[in-house]
Amino acid sequence: MSNTGMNMRGKITFYEEKNFQGRSYECMNDCSDMTSYLSRCQSCRVESGCFMVYDRTNYMGNQYFMKRGEYSDYQSMMGMRDCVRSCRMIPMHRGQFRMKIYENENFGGQSHEMMDDCDNIMDRYRMNDCQSCNVMDGHWLMYEQPQYRGKQMYMRPGEYRSFRDMGMSGMKFMSMRRIMDSCN
Repeated sequence: MSNTGMNMRGKITFYEEKNFQGRSYECMNDCSDMTSYLSRCQSCRVESGCFMVYDRTNYMGNQYFMKRGEYSDYQSMMGMRDCVRSCRMIPMHRGQFRMKIYENENFGGQSHEMMDDCDNIMDRYRMNDCQSCNVMDGHWLMYEQPQYRGKQMYMRPGEYRSFRDMGMSGMKFMSMRRIMDSCN
């Protein structure tokens, strides 16, 4: 099974079983609902590009960054359940990266403009939380813990007034990284 009419910037193949076994679904762009193609997903192969995979439809729920490589049992590697339900291709960005982070929702409280990775916003900016942001340039990953650990959230250019309203209630984002992988 494969999508048709897609560009060749990225390609990921999902498999129902570990070690690339069982039914498969090949995807070369965003897919908001994979449930009609696979009942479960326990391994995948990223042939080119970078993708975010989600455990709920419509790009919701837990998110995981996937770059070129083979993931024969990513369920145990990442602690992910067997239900990848949607995926989003991350376009390659060339140029500068800029994001302004805010301590509170609706762009309130302390703020800082970032142009490079930050492994700990508390150490660098004396911020104990980040609840909204404006991504001006580039694509970013935000992590709930310092040192790029814990749950992730993919941020593309746009204004994000409330992470809570995006289904991230109770989450604190403590580190941010630019998506600079060659994604080839």
